[in-house]
Amino acid sequence: MANSFLKTFVDTCKYLQDPCHVARFQQFCGVKGTFTDRSTKQESRESEPDCSGLRKRAQQMGEGSDFSVRNGAARDAAVPQVNGMQDDGTVGPDDASEAAAAAARAKPLRRNSLTGDVGQEFLIHNKFLFYLFTFGTELGNEMFFIIFFPFVFWNIDALVSRSLIVVWAWNLFVGQSTKDMVRWSRPASPPVVKVEVFYNSEYSMPSTHAMTGTAIPFCLFMLTYGRWQYPFLFGFSVALSWSLLVCVSRVYMGMHSVLEVITGFLYSLLVLAFFQPILDKIDNYYMTDHYAPLVIILSHVGFGLVAFSLDSWSTSRGDTAQGLGTGAGAALATHVNYQLGLLQDPPLSSLPLTIPPVSTGMVIRSLLRFVIGVAVLLVTRMVMKAVTIPFLCRLFGLPSDDVRQARQHMKVELPYRYIVYSVVGFVCVCFVPLLFRIVNLA
Repeated sequence: MANSFLKTFVDTCKYLQDPCHVARFQQFCGVKGTFTDRSTKQESRESEPDCSGLRKRAQQMGEGSDFSVRNGAARDAAVPQVNGMQDDGTVGPDDASEAAAAAARAKPLRRNSLTGDVGQEFLIHNKFLFYLFTFGTELGNEMFFIIFFPFVFWNIDALVSRSLIVVWAWNLFVGQSTKDMVRWSRPASPPVVKVEVFYNSEYSMPSTHAMTGTAIPFCLFMLTYGRWQYPFLFGFSVALSWSLLVCVSRVYMGMHSVLEVITGFLYSLLVLAFFQPILDKIDNYYMTDHYAPLVIILSHVGFGLVAFSLDSWSTSRGDTAQGLGTGAGAALATHVNYQLGLLQDPPLSSLPLTIPPVSTGMVIRSLLRFVIGVAVLLVTRMVMKAVTIPFLCRLFGLPSDDVRQARQHMKVELPYRYIVYSVVGFVCVCFVPLLFRIVNLA
């Protein structure tokens, strides 16, 4: 009985991991690659022994110097292109004209940060779904959370924002560490169209976009329901819609298989179930314990160093350090705010909080806080980056003329991310609110 269940489970996982499901979903949503039938068949034959997705990125990169082949680029580079379609005899001028008329030609928005690959052109037959899922994948990106958390902190509820940062940092750490231990490659292309290539050099299992895109909205819902007055169904629907949009967008982008997205969704719920009951205790410890600063620094740096066991550089390494650095800076700022009496958490007697009526003055003050605060964070990040990277390069005897190349060294990338984003997190939670008091925007 147990063996039968295990076999069914394994077979189901293999089925859900098949990149063909990703390709079919993309075709259903109106995404069409520009690789030819010949290159698709050739690539399919090459990937048959590895259909489970257990290839290493190092092997993937070692098969050819042109990494764009893995983004669906045809191997016959000399073959001319007609309207984005390769003219190998299977696509005539009339067919190409019709395809161009019915679809918009597009390329991935950002190049791959490791290889510099900009990806291959693809055709979009449904622009609405393209923009919808592009928005959805941005809801799971680190850059969105770097904007979202400060907005919540400065304009809505500082305590909720502090707890969200804790969940985000450790959720990202757990997910990226698991990726680097499992080491599954991205879905094979072809047949999958790589609508996004920025994270293509990372490993794939589980989807950390699905993890953060699930943990944050549901954590926000659980933290605010009962603390703020709003209907349960409204809060749950927003959290579920947010999560599903992020999860489905990762399949649409060609970055994850169905199995990886489902695993990321379930994994994030497990992480959230662990942290949710102790968030108040963590926040209270950060504020009151005299040894909290030392514990914060040691835990955020130590866990990150232990987790990194990559065979080569990856964006996941920097993203994990960025998350842990931001969490450390925000936690240290929480301790400083409490010690200096700068916390602005509402008293328990005022709960539950009510959503104030929207007025012109409130909107203007919120926008001013957001614009000024983000400007301060961007300047802080720019200055710290300009100082930290050259310093680390000189410290370790590395050339600093090419920043992207320098950051591919672990001894530069990790301390750079930790230092810069811990300072950004500290400035966000401590300095910016103090600035708002000075300019009468608090």
